[in-house]
Amino acid sequence: MSSADFTTAFIVKQSPEEVFNAINNVRGWWTEGVTGQTENLNDEFSVRFWDVHYSNQKIVEVTPNHKVVWLVTDSKLTFIEDENEWTGSRIVFDINPHEDGTEMRFTQVGLQPYVECYDACSNAWTGYIQNSLKYLITTGIGKPTTKKELES
Repeated sequence: MSSADFTTAFIVKQSPEEVFNAINNVRGWWTEGVTGQTENLNDEFSVRFWDVHYSNQKIVEVTPNHKVVWLVTDSKLTFIEDENEWTGSRIVFDINPHEDGTEMRFTQVGLQPYVECYDACSNAWTGYIQNSLKYLITTGIGKPTTKKELES
């Protein structure tokens, strides 16, 4: 990982196990429109946001209660010139004990300020991580994009 890769983090009072379980509940914080499995090593899943964003992720590293890594194996972002910009990037969730509970650090390796999608994608990730995944962990209810929203 480079210091230029997009990263956002938060600290919660919940345990590393609770954070790990929430990360793997992708439908509970990113989008209800996930297809495929999202919990175990080598699971693959796809997400689609209307005709604007499609990506397929493969879980390539899992260390329970410590780390989850997704490899983006395919992508199509129709709002940028290089629609496959995410393909080959890695999405990393690091979970670490902290004096105030647990720190969760999200990084998309390859999402750097020089890439076209950086502004839009980093803003979207900040919303999903800080305002949905964090709420799923702390309240049990995330704020994913709903199937109803995807169908409208």
